[in-house]
Amino acid sequence: MIFSTLEHILTHISFSIVSIVITIHLIILLVDEIVGLDDSSEKGMVATFFCITGLLVTRWMYLGHLPLSDFYESLIFLSWSFSIIHIIPYFKKHKNHLSAITAPSAIFTQGFATSGLLTEMHQSAILVPALQSHWLMMHVSMMVLSYAALLCGSLLSLALLVITFRKFIRIFSKSNNLENESVYFGEIQYVNERNNVLRNTSFISSQNYYRYQLIQQLDRWSYRIISLGFILLTVGILSGAVWANEAWGSYWNWDPKETWAFITWTIFAIYLHIRTNKNFESVNSAIVASTGFLIIWICYFGVNLLGIGLHSYGSFTLTSN
Repeated sequence: MIFSTLEHILTHISFSIVSIVITIHLIILLVDEIVGLDDSSEKGMVATFFCITGLLVTRWMYLGHLPLSDFYESLIFLSWSFSIIHIIPYFKKHKNHLSAITAPSAIFTQGFATSGLLTEMHQSAILVPALQSHWLMMHVSMMVLSYAALLCGSLLSLALLVITFRKFIRIFSKSNNLENESVYFGEIQYVNERNNVLRNTSFISSQNYYRYQLIQQLDRWSYRIISLGFILLTVGILSGAVWANEAWGSYWNWDPKETWAFITWTIFAIYLHIRTNKNFESVNSAIVASTGFLIIWICYFGVNLLGIGLHSYGSFTLTSN
């Protein structure tokens, strides 16, 4: 009873803190930079990490095994993974904007986990024989951590695409406006532009330089996080194959979960190949990573929704009134 109450309290505290962090980010977007406000959001994510850590430890002590046996527990662990991805650069004193991605991701996963859809999974249950193995901690933790890293990296690549294509659309619209201008006013416009060129050049140059730096930073962080996620995914798939051989007598069964995990691995292997190839631009790899964002959710969420295959014990059913 005590563990259940403590788990309930920690769940709501962590959810409330991450909600405040998102509110702070919205204020920063709408209002000019406020002293101390950005640092408050960083500390909020750290507090969220410790709350979710306490939640997982409490459930671990209460159940007697690592809380990764069903979809509810994996969602909580995924939310914890988003927070730990954020705080690693924070403790290294590296300035980054990861909380703009990790905070909404954490609140989405934790909000869904604590919703009424997964109420039945909140209760403790005896592990099925296939999960009563020391490979549970190794395989599932690696897979969920890899999902968190790959999702964050994919969202950074998606942000890169948005900024890049907005720039192209703005340039294209300006060129069309210039072509539609009257020839009569062309000479007058030329004189005005000549008078303002020195005043506007500095602003345009600084704006383009800031955009270029932001794109480079997004590309660099995306590459680092996806590389980490790819390594974790590889370790997770290999450990899962060994576990499958012990549990089912075969290393690979082309189960829906296994198939989509392999597709996910292939997509991000292509991303890494394109990203490390000097002949391709960062936009090309970002498109592949953005595609991987959808593939990950199909692998993690879609397969569990279907509830078929050898991994069906991790699925859930929608509760009805």
